Amino acid sequence: MTGVQNLVARLSASLDAEAATTMLARAVQAASVTGDEARMVAMLQPEMDRLGLSPRVEEFLPGRPNIIGRRPGGGNGPDILFMGHTDVVHPKDWASYWAGQVQHDPFGAAVIEGELWGRGAADLKAGICTALSAIGLLDRAGFRLAGSVSFAFVGDEESGESGSGISAGVRHWSDAVATGRLPRPDMAIYTEPTRLQVLPVQIGFFIADVVLTGQSAYFGRPDLGRDALKAAHQVIQAIWGHSDRRADGAEHPLLGRAFTLVTGLEAGGLIAVPGEARFSMIGKLLPGDSLDAVTQELEAVIRTACPADIGVDITFPAGRDHPRGGSPAGIDVDHALVTGLSACIQAVRPDRGRVEGAPFWSEMPFLIERLGIPAVYCAPGDISICHTNFERVPLQDYHDGIVAFAAFIATTCGILPE
Repeated sequence: MTGVQNLVARLSASLDAEAATTMLARAVQAASVTGDEARMVAMLQPEMDRLGLSPRVEEFLPGRPNIIGRRPGGGNGPDILFMGHTDVVHPKDWASYWAGQVQHDPFGAAVIEGELWGRGAADLKAGICTALSAIGLLDRAGFRLAGSVSFAFVGDEESGESGSGISAGVRHWSDAVATGRLPRPDMAIYTEPTRLQVLPVQIGFFIADVVLTGQSAYFGRPDLGRDALKAAHQVIQAIWGHSDRRADGAEHPLLGRAFTLVTGLEAGGLIAVPGEARFSMIGKLLPGDSLDAVTQELEAVIRTACPADIGVDITFPAGRDHPRGGSPAGIDVDHALVTGLSACIQAVRPDRGRVEGAPFWSEMPFLIERLGIPAVYCAPGDISICHTNFERVPLQDYHDGIVAFAAFIATTCGILPE
């Protein structure tokens, strides 16, 4: 057996799977819909204190806290950060959908055929609990680390709740690192659900809302109006053409092609020339794309295609790390963080640990782009069922993730002599 396999065997023998499952269940039961992050922080604080992480709670907005902690190393070694968001999306119709079934309570953490169900189970409370349980596992196995392990669990990542979902939590944390109030980690794992694959690159995005304003007129005298809906068709056709040209450009090996997708159109009434038309779109960006350049080019396409007698207003309502959206980000697939984490996961689960691209946006740009900290996404859970009534986590994946994270911490931070 290799050194990593020996390490994994020792860690696996020390895993308390029942205690780890209990921690995850309690995390899901902390119903922390965006805005109510304090529920999850209240659950995490005693767990992090028990693990000797000296947890600190800091509000990023009134009544909305982050929680951070750190296990200092006993020698020379890197500082690994585990980050995740404490908020979850609203369960909406979950209870009515599953009425009469075991999983009817979206925050009940029911276990069915080896899977733990509930809102936030995968996105991303399993990731948070995997990271914390990995530290506990290293303690149970008797390992002392040379390097340090830091934790930052932040709020306000999810969108959907009024006045929230602008990454206020991670912005507060990254401000503290940028100003030197918190130490700068050497590398980071953001625990978004990846099915225990390793995702070192992610897409960027923008959302744009467009309002075209003409002049409404009675249908019998259309000559008195300026048809905003007809203008919208011209503009949208131009956007689709622009999207096709972008897609014909460079293709990223892990993320595919860039594009712009029109997602909604509203205009007009029953018996009048439509005086106003509204439509929305979302764009996908690849690493190396500039949000400023891409959105300015799109604005030019819209204004050029729109008739001169139609007013145009364009807004970008979903600013994250950038006022117009979320930046793409990534690190090289040969980075030691990628290869090391992949090797540790594959030592536990040979079918996992593959290097893939993230077809979603989360808060990794605050680490990579703003602070220069190499980062990846990795955790148990499947992103494709998050935000749905089928959100759940296979407990075997969760337990395997704990062992893999512990192995990565040990091999990367270094182990002190017993």
